[in-house]
Amino acid sequence: MNMRRATIRDVAETAGVGVATVSRVLSGGSASPETRERVLTVAAQLDYRPSALGRNLRQRRSGGIGLLLPDITDTFYGRVADGVLACARSAGEPVIVGTTGDDPEREAELIGMLMEQGVDRLVAIPSGDGESWAPTLRAGLTTVFAHRTSAGCGDIPAVLADDRAGVRTAVDYLTGLGHRRIAYLGGPGQAQRLAVFREAMGPLVDEELIVVARGSRDSAYAAAAGLFQHRPDLTAVLAGGNLLGEAAVLAARELDLRLPRDMSLIMFDDVPWAELCSPSLTVIAQPAQDIGYRAAELVLRGGGRRPRGVLLPTELIVRGSCAARGTSRSPR
Repeated sequence: MNMRRATIRDVAETAGVGVATVSRVLSGGSASPETRERVLTVAAQLDYRPSALGRNLRQRRSGGIGLLLPDITDTFYGRVADGVLACARSAGEPVIVGTTGDDPEREAELIGMLMEQGVDRLVAIPSGDGESWAPTLRAGLTTVFAHRTSAGCGDIPAVLADDRAGVRTAVDYLTGLGHRRIAYLGGPGQAQRLAVFREAMGPLVDEELIVVARGSRDSAYAAAAGLFQHRPDLTAVLAGGNLLGEAAVLAARELDLRLPRDMSLIMFDDVPWAELCSPSLTVIAQPAQDIGYRAAELVLRGGGRRPRGVLLPTELIVRGSCAARGTSRSPR
């Protein structure tokens, strides 16, 4: 039995058109209604794409999953993407990846592009205040958020790590070590973490020790360096992500601050380099790959009843970057 998979050339020959025409039709480009119908019918008959996509072709949709991430080079976001890709692969669905740079305008452009291409499912780590997502809600695009939510988008289910438990565990650990002047170094999309930090600190919260950077490495470094120079009396820092933790480590080295003698540090995200630092970093670990996989599962299951969101646990991994306040150094 010949099990050879159909090619685009097979579709073109059977439909009586050129390869370029088939490619244009399948990517959502222009073609006459008769040609489009013939190409889509032949592609579905020959099962040119995976079966799930073949069903979408008959429905005049290109199918597949759109995936929007702030930065594909970030290890955490890369692991989220890996989870989405693993789930999509098991379902025979293609994935189109776009990076937003945490820029709402860029995000809106990418959403529009994906909708024009006929993508009918979307997994996203959102940025902005929610305005970008209005077109997807109006168009009925099946959407699931991963890692964080967006203001005004309560109708969109999300797969999240338990930020509340993670921040509280970190603050409890640091205060248990005797720290009282604890700073928070945050970034885009961390409103909930910041709110929980203020709540967990209670009367100890100092607004001057809360700094929020933009999404770039340069901004994160400038925020960390400015914080350390402006408030040399701080004794501990909670960094809201691995980019911010990296900035804190680099700024501390530049300013001759030693971990944990001069300053204790806890970072969200257990990325590989955290254990390779000297000292290795105490972290709040989030199940990044599982977040991506579960988000893809939800978006593939969606369509009828709106799926419920998922909350996954975090874990405090204690390493060498924190010390008891009384033993780390003399008071500044």
